[in-house]
Amino acid sequence: MGEKVLMKGNEAIAEGAILADCRHFFGYPITPQNEIPEYMSRRMPEVGGVFLQAESEVAGSNMVYGAACAGARVMTTSSSPGISLMQEAISYVAGAELPCVFVNIVRGGPGLGGIQGSQADYFQATKGGGHGDYKLIVLAPASVQELMDLTVEAFDLADMYRNPVLLLGDAILGQMMEPVVIRERAKVDLPPKTWATTGAKGRPKNVITSLSLDPAKLEEHNLSLAEKYARISNEQVRYMTYMADDAETLLVAYGTSARIAQAAIDMARERGLKVGLFRPISLWPFPYDALQLTAQGSLRVLVVEMSLGQMVEDVRLATGNSKSVHFYGRTGGMTPTPREVLNEIERIVEEGI
Repeated sequence: MGEKVLMKGNEAIAEGAILADCRHFFGYPITPQNEIPEYMSRRMPEVGGVFLQAESEVAGSNMVYGAACAGARVMTTSSSPGISLMQEAISYVAGAELPCVFVNIVRGGPGLGGIQGSQADYFQATKGGGHGDYKLIVLAPASVQELMDLTVEAFDLADMYRNPVLLLGDAILGQMMEPVVIRERAKVDLPPKTWATTGAKGRPKNVITSLSLDPAKLEEHNLSLAEKYARISNEQVRYMTYMADDAETLLVAYGTSARIAQAAIDMARERGLKVGLFRPISLWPFPYDALQLTAQGSLRVLVVEMSLGQMVEDVRLATGNSKSVHFYGRTGGMTPTPREVLNEIERIVEEGI
């Protein structure tokens, strides 16, 4: 079963990376994710790894590029404006097909914003915050246990597809403490890193770059990436449901908002309202087909987000014009309460919309 310990969310991410054999961490401090580099600065020397506090997020993310080129399991973490500074490197990493893990513990924005929890980086994470035709695998945990477990899985997915993976959390998840079972890592059959720049003695040299000056060759590369993204979309869709089988009102929420929504659903059920939850865990690939199927028996859909409603676009794409899609959210670091969500459920039910 594994050892159960009480851990803060940020620490669970760091320990999950170590469980996944990550031995290289490059980062720069920014609230509310500072416990991750702090934890790594202590733990990495204990496991024979390398910790380096870079001079900036730009530097740290490009160090990730270099370590990934050498075949190392490597991670960096930051929060909203820091992730914005990493976007060029993220695009380069995706273009060069390098496996690595980025973590965004989202804070309120735009701009420097504030340090409270937010989900306003959904577009940046799922629609491509950098330039060019690329995709990140984006995973959205909703508990401290999932922060650890999905970090472990993120490294395996990165190696499996030679693609960067982004773990998207928020300040609430990063700072909360919950019991965590530290499980022994399941071994996954992964392809050998024959492409890595590990020295060319006895073999032809490997060259890793995202530069291509021949437009025909660049198009060929982009089409190859598109084929990979299609494969990921077929193989790595993840979601969970809660009381959704008979739901007349289906809530769609991820991360912290999903926890709040689930509490509101329990309150609604006590009042005789048939309400359920659909929780995307992979934000890319988004579970369009699964949501469409789950929502078929519902009269309406309510999206709950700690933003101005960014995931609403994907929910509408999934449901088409067959359902009325409503939104309730708070922004700027404000957190909706279960009572607020319940009030919105009751309002749209009473108004029959």
